Amino acid sequence: MKAEAPVSTARNRHVLVSALGITQILAWGSSYYLPAVLAAPIARDTGWSLASVVAGLSCGLLLAGLASPFTGRLIQRHGGRPVLAASSLLLAAAHLLLATATAYPVYLIAWLLMGLGMSSGLYDAGFATLGRLYGQGARGAITNLTLFGGFASTVCWPLSAFLVEHGGWRIACLAYAAIHLAICLPLHLWMIPAPPAAAPAPMKDRPNEASASGRTRARFILLASIQTLAAIIASMLSVHLLTLLQLRGVGLAAAVGLGALVGPSQVGARVAELLIGRNRHHPIWTMLTSVSLLAAGIWLLLASQTFVALALILYGAGNGIHTIARGALPLVLFDPHQYAALMGKLATPSLIAQAAAPSIGALLLGAGGGNLVLIALAAAATVNVGLCAGLMAAVRR
Repeated sequence: MKAEAPVSTARNRHVLVSALGITQILAWGSSYYLPAVLAAPIARDTGWSLASVVAGLSCGLLLAGLASPFTGRLIQRHGGRPVLAASSLLLAAAHLLLATATAYPVYLIAWLLMGLGMSSGLYDAGFATLGRLYGQGARGAITNLTLFGGFASTVCWPLSAFLVEHGGWRIACLAYAAIHLAICLPLHLWMIPAPPAAAPAPMKDRPNEASASGRTRARFILLASIQTLAAIIASMLSVHLLTLLQLRGVGLAAAVGLGALVGPSQVGARVAELLIGRNRHHPIWTMLTSVSLLAAGIWLLLASQTFVALALILYGAGNGIHTIARGALPLVLFDPHQYAALMGKLATPSLIAQAAAPSIGALLLGAGGGNLVLIALAAAATVNVGLCAGLMAAVRR
């Protein structure tokens, strides 16, 4: 226990979470949220189609998903400092390559580099770092980190727009490369402490090992399925929400205003979880609440054109606390000493689903319009509630 004291004091924890929060804002804003502002200028400047430009993000997310188990194992063995520092270097290199890309294959290579940076620098790596440092006591730190991350688009969309307006998209990429080297890299190197000694691997010859392993596998499959369906819903709506609203008769300006409700709802729900959650209830209840709010919001969006604002607030709240649940729940469902490696495995299917979901949504839009997309999302959200109820039953057993 004494070995963990240097990384577990309240002051050090607040400093660490604040530092990671800053780097999360910049990492999310310069990778996942980058095409929202830069895609159109890149398409105009290069002559590539908008779909081809946005496909770079899908390629990056796909590679991020494939690399996540390796990232998790690295954090498990060596702690988060070298992995998150590497993410700063990878993201900087990706932006430098983006800024100089004149051929489309080079552009895709830059996004593959970005994918490696996302795998080692976004929420899953941040959660794994906190779990590796604080074990089952990391829940509060994870919740606080998501509060910072919720402001990524709020901070970086205006920053990206300012840089594009005053220097062009290539200057914007160069600026983000400099930000990762000058701000994120030093914070990762200087603020993340060394982890406590790694726990020994679990023994394999205990009498009830087979049944325990079976229960663990069932819980893992249920949790991975829940996270994957939630990722599909969030990714599809993040890309197609404005289109869906307009197909339901909402004007563009009103659709943008309604879509802006999602972000504050996410942050507000996370603040509520921080204030009333903490360690007072099992995080399975947070997960059940999140998937229930997602389902309620999507069904309301499908069923009514009158309560669109309420539907998006419910959806945003569910999406906000889902991020907390997917970080906190594995701490209590599985061996906390193997948390970092487990987070890497759990991230793989959800990141791959995020990469594919926008294209699936586009196909559904072409086949049956907005209603077909919403019906598919509502069905997925309902299945997710059932999966979460099954996981809750497994936890109780």
